[in-house]
Amino acid sequence: MRSSNPVFSRRGFSRDNGYAGFNTAPQAGYAQGNPYAQNPYATNPYAQQDVQQGAPPQAPATTGRMTMDDVVLRSAMTLGTVAVGAALAWALLPVSTTSYGLAFGSAIVAMVLALIQSFKRTPVPALILGYAAFEGVFLGVISEMYNSRWSGAPFQAVLGTMAVTGATLLVYKAGWIRVTARYARIGMAIAIAFVLVMAVNLLLVAFGVAGDGGLRSFGPLGAIVGIIAILLGAFFLTLDFKQIEDGIAYGAPKNEAWLAAFGLTLTLVWIYVEMLRLVAIFSSND
Repeated sequence: MRSSNPVFSRRGFSRDNGYAGFNTAPQAGYAQGNPYAQNPYATNPYAQQDVQQGAPPQAPATTGRMTMDDVVLRSAMTLGTVAVGAALAWALLPVSTTSYGLAFGSAIVAMVLALIQSFKRTPVPALILGYAAFEGVFLGVISEMYNSRWSGAPFQAVLGTMAVTGATLLVYKAGWIRVTARYARIGMAIAIAFVLVMAVNLLLVAFGVAGDGGLRSFGPLGAIVGIIAILLGAFFLTLDFKQIEDGIAYGAPKNEAWLAAFGLTLTLVWIYVEMLRLVAIFSSND
């Protein structure tokens, strides 16, 4: 099974031979009914045979393999590009119809670049950084728009995004959430249903059937939908964490760190946008 981010398009570390992070990792105790008992490395293209039978696979000692430092560095570069793009858009594009048009155009370009990368067999840093730059422009414009009406909303949304990310990482590292194939299937089913419902809601609003944004209104119903969306973002974070963890353990190539950065950026942008709406909703009801 392939993991995915909110756009349901990222390949993660999946390859044609089946490695997909969270559901191909063999566990200890291969001889006790484990389907990987005969060859626990069969579904892992990166692992090397361990001389001690039953030992968990270790990352190869050779160079050129992904490390946590690689993931942190690429993630910092990607998120930094988003931040720079957002800051420039905020400073140079005043709230106006023109800036809204540029924001919409930037969002379309970012989506196209993200989809192209999603269908690439290997990560392309230029595509990932290009996506981050255009996404940053979009976020900068909408953040300024929200701030002009709800002062301080972007800052609160950033803090909220950091809080959700930190809490999710804490829960994941503490082992309170186990990212299994069943967990991923259930979460993905809910996420797909959520996106389909939001698509239908958008059509109803566009044709005037549902007023005031429908399910995405700035009322209690909109707040509930926003909370669900943020929880889905946290779900995608757990998939990202698991894929990174497995990629390092199995010795994924160093350039796979760009995919990790790409996935984390997609998820964090999702959470930030939803958090921005949620802050606005609560501010409107004060």
